[in-house]
Amino acid sequence: MTTQVNLLLTGNELMNGDVIDTNSVMFAQQLSDIGLNIRKKVTISDDLALLRAEIIQLSQTADLLLINGGLGPTIDDLTSQALAQACGVDLHLNPQAHLHLKKWAERRNTTLNQPNLKQAYLPLGSKVVANATGSAVGISIKLGQCLIICTPGVPSELSHMLKDEIIPNLQQVFPMRNKQSLIRFQTFGLGESTLQALVNDNLPDWPDEIVIGFRAAMPVLEIKLSVQCPKGNKLLPQWQKKLSQLLGDHILATGKSNHVTIADYLVPLLIKSQQKITVAESCTGGLIASQITAIAGASAAFEAGFVTYSNHMKSKLIDVPESTLVSHGAVSEETVLAMAKGALAKSSADYVIAVSGIAGPDGGTKDKPVGSVWIAWGNKQVLHTKYYCIPVARQYFQQIVAARSLDLVRRMLIASEANPHYDRVN
Repeated sequence: MTTQVNLLLTGNELMNGDVIDTNSVMFAQQLSDIGLNIRKKVTISDDLALLRAEIIQLSQTADLLLINGGLGPTIDDLTSQALAQACGVDLHLNPQAHLHLKKWAERRNTTLNQPNLKQAYLPLGSKVVANATGSAVGISIKLGQCLIICTPGVPSELSHMLKDEIIPNLQQVFPMRNKQSLIRFQTFGLGESTLQALVNDNLPDWPDEIVIGFRAAMPVLEIKLSVQCPKGNKLLPQWQKKLSQLLGDHILATGKSNHVTIADYLVPLLIKSQQKITVAESCTGGLIASQITAIAGASAAFEAGFVTYSNHMKSKLIDVPESTLVSHGAVSEETVLAMAKGALAKSSADYVIAVSGIAGPDGGTKDKPVGSVWIAWGNKQVLHTKYYCIPVARQYFQQIVAARSLDLVRRMLIASEANPHYDRVN
């Protein structure tokens, strides 16, 4: 039996575009991990009558209703009041919520005021959901057969509450009804449409019992395989293997990952092999070095990089011959090779990335249009080069060039012999 889950988001700031909704993504991802999937999501303004009506309606079609937002101290925070009306009970001063507020104020050496105290008034019969970081506690109450859980709208507070309170509790409330197996692949270089086409063409008998899903987050695309039945669990290992073989070295890792750049996957490989990397960047303006050094422990794999934006600095800092720049231009195979060799010589690193391109929106020519980029990568023994044309917005162009450059070195470190297929968008 599938648990029906509805999500209600409230806030004028969501409706008028002042705030981007990231909380529903957080809910969906963490609920999915325990086999709960949101069936319906509704976003409404701060309107008491509308909020009360939506609570009643959504609770009638769900086993679990999650309400996010509207628990603050201001006049437009209406969730507690609407919830009490929907449940046909009064608001009362909850001792546990009141104590929470007192301790919250003490930690900040401040005095509780009347608006703050509003957050301690909860629907009669409700339970407190602890909030370790914010002033507003969460609320848990039953309406008919539906469990309702209300949470603050502040993303950092919600994140802690989901991890520490809500998800563990839901695993006890709905222990076996949604038990599922879940396999995650973190991939790079293939877009969603390409991946779906690969599966359709190469694995046409994909079983219905294994649901395949995609979640794109530049630069990594996550593929999820989920099953909720005994037959699917039995089939999962062999189809996981088939998909792994199909995707090959486009797979960065298997399992849930908080990595956000390809450098997250590359730097540990460099550290493990006790090798260092340097970079010579033009069109990316230091982005590649920034992504490398954003990783804890990167100093073991990175000592120096070079941002040589002008031709003059390419010659002065990393010894690119002026004759090369004059004859072939800054965006050329010859120049990035010279940049790579110069950076290796100056840094004494083992591996190198060199990039030079036209990020736009202007500066392109017929022979070298906007989006053109040459990448050189390799080590002291062998250097490779590759030309790409990535005609996208400037910032996106830089992100893609950085990701591909780092991935090319990653492939070299894992001794990949496959030729990477990079979709235009990644």
